[in-house]
Amino acid sequence: MCADVELPIIADKLEGYSGADITNVCRDASMMAMRRRIQGLTPEEIRNLDKNDLEMPTTMADFKLALTKVSKSVSKDDLEKHEKWMKEFGAS
Repeated sequence: MCADVELPIIADKLEGYSGADITNVCRDASMMAMRRRIQGLTPEEIRNLDKNDLEMPTTMADFKLALTKVSKSVSKDDLEKHEKWMKEFGAS
């Protein structure tokens, strides 16, 4: 991860995302650098890349772009229902 990545800002933007949604954002962001590296290459050129050529840091821009692609899968209404249920019945 690059030094420009500001985790508190990313965390704020992930408000209301499920754990699976957050995983998808992180996975997508982490793949951005590799996608940039292989863009325009032929399959043969990609196969011939050294593994170290694909180990590139994830940037804040990668997270911002991933956040535009990955939507929340849980609605605000669903979260409110869950919170109400937890208040009424508690954790198991």
